[in-house]
Amino acid sequence: MELFLEEHFYVGLALVVLLVVLALAGVHRFIWKALGEAGAKVQAQLDEAAKLREEAQSLLEQIKAQRADSERVAAEMLSNAKAEAKRLEADAKVKLAEQIKRRGELAERKIATAEAQAAADVKAAAADLAAQMAEQLLTARIAGAKTDPLIDAAVGQLASKLQ
Repeated sequence: MELFLEEHFYVGLALVVLLVVLALAGVHRFIWKALGEAGAKVQAQLDEAAKLREEAQSLLEQIKAQRADSERVAAEMLSNAKAEAKRLEADAKVKLAEQIKRRGELAERKIATAEAQAAADVKAAAADLAAQMAEQLLTARIAGAKTDPLIDAAVGQLASKLQ
């Protein structure tokens, strides 16, 4: 009987009565249903997260592949550009050497032409001077002598022939 006098007994009895009433009311089905729906939502979210993770992983692999491909293409372009630059440099050196050679030959031809022209000018000047001196000499000799029209004509022709 002492059991009925203790407070813990009545608290325990009230708890048992409450649980029986809740069980008879069907609250446990509502709780199980709510927990099941929450679990289903969580499972759906986990499934969605796993799906998104797989998609992200796939996308990451694609990006890595594209990056590797892009780096390979960039390396090829760089090596092609270097080879093209070397080829253009070699072509430019050859063209420069050819141009220098042509300009040297042109300068030599101009110098030879100028030398020939100078020699011809000197010869012409010497011939003119010789003709003038011969004319003056003949004129001085003839001036002392009697003038003959045939000699004057020959002296005029001599001056034109020497030029």
